[in-house]
Amino acid sequence: MPALPLRTWQRAALTAYHEADRSDFLVTATPGAGKTTFALAVAQTLLARRVIDRVVVVCPTDHLRTQWADAANRMGIELDPTLSNAVGPVRPGLRGYVTTYAQIASAPRRHRASISAKRSLVVLDEIHHAGDGLSWGDAVADACDPARRRLSLTGTPFRTRPDERIPFVRYDDDGSGGLTSSADFTYGYGHALADRVVRPVVFAAYSGVSRWRNSAGEVVAEALSEAATKKSEAAAWKTALSPTGRWVPHVIAAMDERLTHLRAHGMPDAAGLVLASDQDDARAYAQIVERVTGHKPALILSDDPTANKRIKEFTDSTDRIAVCVRMISEGVDVPRAACLAWLTSYRTPLFFAQAVGRVVRARGGHESATVFLPAVRPLLTLAAEMEAERNHVIPPPAPGNDLLDSLDLEVPDEVLGNAFEALESDAEFAHVLHGGRAVVADDHDDISADDADFLGLPGLLSPEQTASLLARRDRDIRRRAGAAVAAADDEPEPEELAGYQQVAALRRQLSAMVSAYALASGRPHGAIHAELRRRTGGPPTPMASVEQLQARIAAMQKL
Repeated sequence: MPALPLRTWQRAALTAYHEADRSDFLVTATPGAGKTTFALAVAQTLLARRVIDRVVVVCPTDHLRTQWADAANRMGIELDPTLSNAVGPVRPGLRGYVTTYAQIASAPRRHRASISAKRSLVVLDEIHHAGDGLSWGDAVADACDPARRRLSLTGTPFRTRPDERIPFVRYDDDGSGGLTSSADFTYGYGHALADRVVRPVVFAAYSGVSRWRNSAGEVVAEALSEAATKKSEAAAWKTALSPTGRWVPHVIAAMDERLTHLRAHGMPDAAGLVLASDQDDARAYAQIVERVTGHKPALILSDDPTANKRIKEFTDSTDRIAVCVRMISEGVDVPRAACLAWLTSYRTPLFFAQAVGRVVRARGGHESATVFLPAVRPLLTLAAEMEAERNHVIPPPAPGNDLLDSLDLEVPDEVLGNAFEALESDAEFAHVLHGGRAVVADDHDDISADDADFLGLPGLLSPEQTASLLARRDRDIRRRAGAAVAAADDEPEPEELAGYQQVAALRRQLSAMVSAYALASGRPHGAIHAELRRRTGGPPTPMASVEQLQARIAAMQKL
């Protein structure tokens, strides 16, 4: 069998595996580190030593079945990625097959028979998926119990409740009544970054004012980064992600600008991923991408029978952006993807690590990754944890004094009610993360064009310089995004409208003016709106009349 060269961590993990010499072994390795190659190296050695005769790989999706089979074939291990539950035994001449957790759950006895027929190694890829359904864990336990060896893989430690243990995994008490998986070998993002296996990542957070109508019929306006309660934060977040607002086009324009920069400075095939919550949003986001960038994106939806083909085509092409839902979050290998726009409400640690893992896979050189995300506490917490690992390896210059409030990871799902209605949103660059704090833009007129080329490589520019560069570019991005929205809406001037339409148009005009002034002055949106209200009188902006809004726009022009 041909042997592929192994990375340092893979050789160390292989040694640890053979020294342990037990039936079950769990490896936690950061997304992009090369878990597939490691697992197949284990299979190679066990086959060579005649410990096993068959290899069975269990993975989350059909796309990954082909990916695993192709990788195994390159190492001289021929696996069948097409074997269905309706087909009989594994074809002669093959070493085994690749299946999915869903297939095992629907026919555990069928797979138990195949695994029992020969001395088998079962590779459980992203083992946490064994807990995705109430019966999946039991099915996996039943089917894989006869295996001579079981090798479990995951991209990050995962938590479960005591009554939902995933089979073949050891657990430790997490101190809060839950259980955390206990790995036999761990290779985290910090280690992978030090070994140059993954890219450094910069997290750029975007705020902006969202306006929505609550279940009582009241119009509420709040900035993403200044939400007073978890419920209002959830509502502001949901409104920002609405395809009808201005937040999404702005962030897509920011990512597109970053891709242009990467392509002009050493990464000519740089690609971006737009992560949507559901298929309806994904389709709407794809239209926004085309309006903002002038390029039609790849649209990858799980219910599309050609989805696997589309992923492969995008991977091998030079297309700029792919819009996708959850299926792109783990296991999918697109090495040229270097930017991620987080346009989804998903917020679990596991999903965050897996999704960010799609853009950090290193290819050599000095490539970097950028993640554009809403400035909401659940995501900032997860980003700060990953950023801390990054800075442990690449310490950036000394920080300033703008501290980020302590973040709370426990954010329950909020029920906004069926009467919730997203009205409008705008976006503005808020900060970059550094050392667990939010670094806002500072005046750095001394930043040259050459300095700007280092944006995204932590340690070369100070966090203040990085924030300033992003804020400077944000002004141009705002104009691009606004032009795209205007082209889509073909919106008349406010004075040409009547009633509620005129009010909405004036609110958008005032919001854009306030956002631009806030960006230039560093003052919070709320403080500017409060000052305008003191100067002109009247109720808060969401309840203001046409005349009051016009007065505030006039006052804004004098600031």
